[in-house]
Parts: sequence; structure tokens; C-alpha cells
Amino acid sequence: MPSSDSKTARRRLFCCWYAVTGDPEGSAVRAGYSREEALPQALACLRSRCCRKQIAQLRTALSGTDSILTGLRRLAFGSSTDAVKLAFSDELPPPDIISSLDLYNVSEIKRVKGGGVEIRLFDRMKALEKLFELENSFSGRDMAESLISALAPGEEDDPPEDT
Repeated sequence: MPSSDSKTARRRLFCCWYAVTGDPEGSAVRAGYSREEALPQALACLRSRCCRKQIAQLRTALSGTDSILTGLRRLAFGSSTDAVKLAFSDELPPPDIISSLDLYNVSEIKRVKGGGVEIRLFDRMKALEKLFELENSFSGRDMAESLISALAPGEEDDPPEDT
């Protein structure tokens, strides 16, 4: 029987994964629940008012362009070491090893007829282009706001009213 602290920690971890992925069973597995208990535990967490509140707070914090920029940066500058390690391993690693690999940059994995494995990575150049476009749109918006602020009369620039 897990301690109350580890149960709370797993529920918090579930909330984090669920806020990001929206996948109840997968989030429970990533939080440390076994495959057999993952779905019932996920449903129990989602029925909990405390968990629903935490998920809503996390989704609010993760919404917007910050998470998009973070994802694009991971695609553009992230490591492919774990994908290479997986591609060149002689046999399929156990599930606990696979779950610990950073495969964020992997877009597709498939077995080829000769017995090998083909791993495709996301295009770094496309990620860099999108990152560049997004960051330029932000700086352009900031410059436009600065220009509007400079052109709009402030309180001290307003002419005095006739009385």
C-alpha cells in the first residue's frame, strides 16, 4: 500500500500529465500507476474536485504562446541521442527503459521488412522557421504597441479644458 505522500505525489503528477496530454490512462501510467490500475485511478482523480482544480490551473498556466514556443524550441534544439540509442539497440528495450527515453523529436517509428527500425524525426528547419515567425510576430506586436503609445496623447499632453 503506497504512503499518503506518494499517493499525493502520483495524483499531482497525474494532474500535470493530464493537463498537457488530455489522456487519462496514459497520464496515470506516466504518474506511476500500473497499466491495470491506470484507468480506474485516472477516473478517481478526475472525479476529485482538488484534481480538477489543479488541472484547470495547470491548463491556464500552460495555455498561450509560451508552451508553443517551448515546444518549438525543443524540436529545433532538442537532443536526438535517445532516438539514436533506440535505433541502434539490438533488441527492443524493456518498457521502463523506453518510457524514460526523451523521444520528443520523434515523429514516427516503424519496423521495416528487413527486421530493422526506421525512426523519423521532426524537421528542425521547419521548427526554426516557425519559431522565427512566431518570435517576429511578437516583437512586431510590441513595436506596434510602443508606436501607438507614443502617438496617443497621454494625460499630461491633453490640452486643458475650457471652463
